[in-house]
Amino acid sequence: MATPTLPESAVATLPEQANPVGRSRWWSVALVAGDALSFLVFAGAGRQQHGETSGLGALGYVAWTAVPFALGWFLVSPWLGAFGRRLFDSPLRMLWRTELAWLCAWPATLILRALIAPDHQMPWTFAAVILIANAVFLGLWRTAFALITRLILRQKSAQG
Repeated sequence: MATPTLPESAVATLPEQANPVGRSRWWSVALVAGDALSFLVFAGAGRQQHGETSGLGALGYVAWTAVPFALGWFLVSPWLGAFGRRLFDSPLRMLWRTELAWLCAWPATLILRALIAPDHQMPWTFAAVILIANAVFLGLWRTAFALITRLILRQKSAQG
C-alpha cells in the first residue's frame, strides 16, 4: 500500500518547520555549490573550446573565467526566488524559476564579463552562447537536484 503524500500545492503552503526541506540548510548549501560548479564547467568547456588552458591544472584560470557569470547569477537570482525552498523538491517549478532567473541575471553577467575582459568587448554571438549554455547547464543541474531531493524526501516519508 502506497504511503499517502500531500500534493505539491499543499506542501508549498506548509510552514517551514513542517516541510522537511525547510529543516536543513544543507539543501541550500548543495544548491549553491552545484550552481558554482555549473559555472566552472561552463568556463572550463569554453576555455577548452577556444584552446585556452583548462582542466584541474588551470583551475584558477577557469575560476576567473567563471566569476562574472556566477557573480551575476548570485546577485540577481535570489531576488527572483531561485533559492526558494518550495522549489527544492519540485523539478518543474525549479526548472521554470531557474530559467527565468537566468534570463534576468544574464544582462548583469554580460556587463560583468565585459568589465573584466581584456578588450572590454562582448560579441553578440558570445552573449548568445552565454545565455543558452548556462540556461542548459543550470537547468539540467537544478532539475536533477529537485528530482533527487524529491526522491530522498519520499524515501524518508515512506520510512517513517
